[in-house]
Amino acid sequence: TSAARRPYIQFFRCTPPLVQLYFFYFAVDAAVGGLLGVEGGLLGSYGWAVISLSFFAGAFNTEIFRAGIESVPRSTTEAAEALGYTRLQIYRYITLPLAFRVCLPALNNNMINLVKTTTVAYAIAVPETLYVSNQIWSDEYNVPEMMNVVWIVYLILVGFLVWLMHRWERSMR
Repeated sequence: TSAARRPYIQFFRCTPPLVQLYFFYFAVDAAVGGLLGVEGGLLGSYGWAVISLSFFAGAFNTEIFRAGIESVPRSTTEAAEALGYTRLQIYRYITLPLAFRVCLPALNNNMINLVKTTTVAYAIAVPETLYVSNQIWSDEYNVPEMMNVVWIVYLILVGFLVWLMHRWERSMR
């Protein structure tokens, strides 16, 4: 299974999210739409942005979970085996809870990074914060004000997520 996931992880961790977004939006959409005989594309820009960013974040999450599961000491699982736990019980009641505690800070960082990465969806006209701000400043010529609004919106959003995740981590201790 390790060899099967390696190309996925390498592709999505080693290429920029903008390149991945373009790849899905232009190449995959045209190829799949052509195979199915759908004109005008299979999904819209929002759909491809969700898929692309999900694959991007998923590649990092896969490695985070792998590292968390590997961090559970072998002696802990051996003790559970000695107590008569099945492999499924060991995984469910021992390995996953311990691994999740180890993974939580990295998962939280990845989620916050993903929120900030959504700005790349601007490139394919997904109406996210930066795109909407651009529409406003194109009409009103108020670029400095709108850039400050974008900055404040992301500062508040990320600040709230950091605060929320910090509380969650503290409650898990």
